[in-house]
Amino acid sequence: NAKDLVAAAETEVETLSVADAIARHARDDGGTVFVDLRDIRELWRDGKVSGAFHAPRGMLEFWVDPESEYHRDVFSSGKALVFYCRGGQRSALAAKAVQDMGLSGVAHIGGGFTAWTDAGGPTEEVKPKPRR
Repeated sequence: NAKDLVAAAETEVETLSVADAIARHARDDGGTVFVDLRDIRELWRDGKVSGAFHAPRGMLEFWVDPESEYHRDVFSSGKALVFYCRGGQRSALAAKAVQDMGLSGVAHIGGGFTAWTDAGGPTEEVKPKPRR
């Protein structure tokens, strides 16, 4: 079941406490990218970690794969990647998936964005783009 998959993933990926994630965000020199995996409607409703890159969970493997037509350069930049979602489950699975694809320097935030906001981590608003 999904709970077992998440538990198994967490034995293989680095899970940052929210305190460690906030400290890492505060001291970052540009060598770490925080990656928001939530649905865009979640970002519009709740905001995101300040400066985070949005990568919808459903496209992640395609965006990571350098041979995919959907590849995004941020995933081949060599920077450390810190994934998060609402509660830390999707991000655990995502971190494991990209680690299995060969990326290193991957972690996720235990407790996700909920823990981040509860701890007072810096956030920014995300507004819908105007329709054309």
